[in-house]
Amino acid sequence: MRRVLRTHAGRPTLAKVRGPLVEPSCQRVRWWAVLSASAAPLLLAGGWTLAAGRQPVGYDSIRDTISSLAAKGATDRWIMTTALAGVGACYVVSGLGLQPARRRGRTLLVGGGVATMLVAAFPQPARGNSVAHTVTATIAFTALGLWPALAACHRSWVPLLERGISATATLTMLGLLVWFVLEAHGSHRGLAERAAAFAEALWPLLVVISAMASTPAPAPASGSSAPDSGEPMARSLTTAVTPRSSDNDVGIDS
Repeated sequence: MRRVLRTHAGRPTLAKVRGPLVEPSCQRVRWWAVLSASAAPLLLAGGWTLAAGRQPVGYDSIRDTISSLAAKGATDRWIMTTALAGVGACYVVSGLGLQPARRRGRTLLVGGGVATMLVAAFPQPARGNSVAHTVTATIAFTALGLWPALAACHRSWVPLLERGISATATLTMLGLLVWFVLEAHGSHRGLAERAAAFAEALWPLLVVISAMASTPAPAPASGSSAPDSGEPMARSLTTAVTPRSSDNDVGIDS
């Protein structure tokens, strides 16, 4: 909201009118977030590929889940356990360094990373099911699927942070998650889980690439408008005096 101080016949009055707000300069992605976003899909796919190769004959990546590679009793379970913990850490680092995105979306990405690390900390038993593992995996999948929609900006200089594209990404990842749930007792359970997990690992990298390939708008001069570039950290206070014969307006952005 823009407040205008009007003086008429020597009497000052305040009027609220619509006007532009000066937003802060666009923030770029931190270099360490580039590394973490790049590492996450490599760790995930590399981990399940290497771990699956160490399993005895009969393991089927189309049918069997990623969690079974880190379950108690699995051959060299440390491979998938380490990969899951590393991927979770990458999500946390990416969430902290993806500055152009809105804070609530980045917070959800960090939360999904923490939940992913807890998935590694609570492995499935050799037989049966672990409640802690199921709960943390559900939280991780859901948070990592929802964060793009919450990270989107109304007007962003990063194409993949625009609301329409971000909403499409969220719907796609949640759709893959629904497929995984429907395959809980099906023959393509492993494939559905891998598709959902890899999509969620790949999206932060695509957003980072989009941000690096885009050029943010230069910081506007005092009193001019600027596009919404994520989260405004502060608003600039500007004043303008326009003398008139009878009325004087002083524009104050607040």
